[in-house]
Amino acid sequence: MNLKRSQLEKQIGITIKDKKLLQNVFVHRSYLNEVHDFDLPSNEKLEFLGDSVLSLSTSIYLYHNYSDLQEGDYTDIKASIVRTESLAQVARELSLGQYLYLSKGEEKGEGRDKTNILADLFEALIAGIFIDKGFDSAYDFIVKYLFSERLDEIIKKKLYLSPKSRLQEISQAEFKELPTYKLTAADGPEHKKTFTVDVFLKNIKRGSGAGKSKKQAEELAAQNALDNL
Repeated sequence: MNLKRSQLEKQIGITIKDKKLLQNVFVHRSYLNEVHDFDLPSNEKLEFLGDSVLSLSTSIYLYHNYSDLQEGDYTDIKASIVRTESLAQVARELSLGQYLYLSKGEEKGEGRDKTNILADLFEALIAGIFIDKGFDSAYDFIVKYLFSERLDEIIKKKLYLSPKSRLQEISQAEFKELPTYKLTAADGPEHKKTFTVDVFLKNIKRGSGAGKSKKQAEELAAQNALDNL
């Protein structure tokens, strides 16, 4: 067995009995395009399974730990915590990229640190733990490395809400009024316009955003206002 992967097992406190399964977790499809006689498939099926385990684990955790929230909140929180960037960040913290089997092209293209590849890899590892150790071990792993601190912060600061919703809550609490949005520009051809929106509080411009739709521009303006506030 690869000594690096053995170090990973020690790091996460989980020993995978099926070493071929553990190896399979790290096989990116690009590697098989160059090494045709490799005896393992890519980790794509494991990633698919891991995604389902992660989804169920998130639902269970929210149900048991945040019972006072509404169903709609659960959906938004779930989307926030399992987004690609969050999963990739955990993969980076665990240095999972160093164990990947990659093609030379992906290697040169810094594939070991690509967000999509790392997010898929994290889900494949979840599946590997689930298959070898069972759901409880996979759940505990997810809670420890993904939910711990991150999920509490998302809920405490209401980061799962859209920027417009968060700005509205803050403006009502601090300024006793709702923000107003003003379309200031719509540039480009009819089929490919870029919309620019400014957002105001107390008649003071607090942020600005540009997007492919008015809605996107408003959300970006709201986020800019939140950053400024």
